[in-house]
Amino acid sequence: MQVDKDTLHDLSIFNSDESASIFNYLNQTGTVGGKEMLRYLVEHPLGSIEKIKDAQAVIKALANTLPNWPSSITNGTIMVVAKYYETQFDPYPQHPTYFNSNWYKIFHAPDYALTKYTITHCIDFLKGMFAVHQLLLDYKQHPIASSWTESIEKKLSKPALASLRLMDIKTATPQQILSIAGQIRRRHKQDFYDLIDLYSAMDAYQSLARVFVAQDLCFPNFTTAPTACIAATNCYHPLLITPTSYNITLEKDSNFLFLTGANMAGKSTFIKAVGISVYLAHIGMGVPAKTMELTLFDGLLSNINVMDNIIKGESYFYNEVKRIKNTIEKINDGKNWLILIDELFKGTNVEDAMKCSTAVIEGLRKIKPSLFILSTHLYEIGDNLKQYANIQFKYFETSINDGELVFNYQLKEGISDDRLGYLILKREGVVDLLQNL
Repeated sequence: MQVDKDTLHDLSIFNSDESASIFNYLNQTGTVGGKEMLRYLVEHPLGSIEKIKDAQAVIKALANTLPNWPSSITNGTIMVVAKYYETQFDPYPQHPTYFNSNWYKIFHAPDYALTKYTITHCIDFLKGMFAVHQLLLDYKQHPIASSWTESIEKKLSKPALASLRLMDIKTATPQQILSIAGQIRRRHKQDFYDLIDLYSAMDAYQSLARVFVAQDLCFPNFTTAPTACIAATNCYHPLLITPTSYNITLEKDSNFLFLTGANMAGKSTFIKAVGISVYLAHIGMGVPAKTMELTLFDGLLSNINVMDNIIKGESYFYNEVKRIKNTIEKINDGKNWLILIDELFKGTNVEDAMKCSTAVIEGLRKIKPSLFILSTHLYEIGDNLKQYANIQFKYFETSINDGELVFNYQLKEGISDDRLGYLILKREGVVDLLQNL
């Protein structure tokens, strides 16, 4: 699925403030490598239903193993093991004996102590990988889990690693420690690096499994319908503490959603909630909804946080136009796209905005393989759009109670005519401040 940087930013998949990002929401990794692998998974949506189902299957499997996951593998353990191959040691005896091993222990005490410390962590790491292997044996029918168990089995069957895993460091002699240290340092560097990379992948998927369970997410069902569609119940924005849930259906004969409502009524949140759910679905992750069915999308594009460019002398409106132009050029390819547009043409006067918005909507709605959600304050253009059967009209209602705005964040059928900007200005005391100047 094609997604550009602007869309990733608009949906807060990644954010300069990482704590306010979907990536942070998904990140419960325990290792640096796991976090890097998770970032890779989140950055690369999957391009086939088969791969998505494989990812879903391994997340389900790991969710079942969470209570018994070994605790012996920590970020510190992995760092010690990896650092071992980057650290210079005084040469070990080429053929360790009782005498030269004890000599090394006495006259190269710092290096011997660090070697023993490292071997302890290597043992913990290999024991942890063996425990993981045993946990995953019940899921060998899953392609990803099966590849993990096969790789672990292949590595741990090597004589030196098998001996190291069974070693008791408390009773091991200097000769035994230096003998095994020499073997793994000379011959098994790549084996340990491969196992660390493997654990990073498991750590990343386990993070997704933890979030899946903790947040009570659901796996979406991918349909092979010939044209793009989305049907979701109780879909919500996962970053909100007390989110409102929505139902949404977009399909071939109603592929365009025209969304209206006052400022702060919930339009942007709704658009982002749908976009985030579709994105999560395409990395194989569960989605924040009760149920969701959708087709595989070829691309996801948003037009939400357009900025001006002072350096290039490009106005906000000009960049809005460029973004729309680029979108049209991309999606006019007969493929399945989801397009999210929030408050189109904010950078020009109302009359121009109405004319431009109408032209864009009347054009986009003809691209039937794709789905569109567009929000606007320009409710006046809605009546002229009712002639098009594939445009559905939704709005967020706002009411006034004792001079206070009341937002119920419920999606309703129709077009909003709320004009509450001045009331918000007055409620926040700006009108009084101006009058008292």
